[in-house]
Amino acid sequence: MSVVAEVRRSPGAKLVSRLLHSYFLATRGLTIGVRAVVRSDDGKFLMVRHTYTPGWHFPGGGVERNETIEHALGNELFQETGLRLKCRPVLHGAFFNSGVSTRDHVLTYLCEAEGQVRSGGNSLEIAEVGYFSLDALPVGIDPGTLRRMREIAEGQEVSVEW
Repeated sequence: MSVVAEVRRSPGAKLVSRLLHSYFLATRGLTIGVRAVVRSDDGKFLMVRHTYTPGWHFPGGGVERNETIEHALGNELFQETGLRLKCRPVLHGAFFNSGVSTRDHVLTYLCEAEGQVRSGGNSLEIAEVGYFSLDALPVGIDPGTLRRMREIAEGQEVSVEW
């Protein structure tokens, strides 16, 4: 005998449930992005400059429906730089990205990567790729990217905002 009672819902209850779930998705849905923090042996940070948005960023992008976060991270890293994840990434933090949307969050991972970095301008999406130290950053670095770099390299307190 089962201790879990089978609950039968009426067609009206099923409809209400679907409507509520649709409402929650529309009002509480989130967008999730991932960013890969890859450092060279001498401590420089790998960054990319996209063709469609200003500034220098860590490699990354959006997590698609039915895609795991780690899979999205690996795909974006490879597509944008030619590098592959060497082992499981370590979460640095989850950040609210209100500059993009009131529903956007960015998960940033510390990554070990292998392979050869493709030279800049390798696709329609990426204009440049490079490693940079904190004391020799390119012009136009994304403010959230700079905050993450300082948290990681200088031990600054981790912010909740991108």
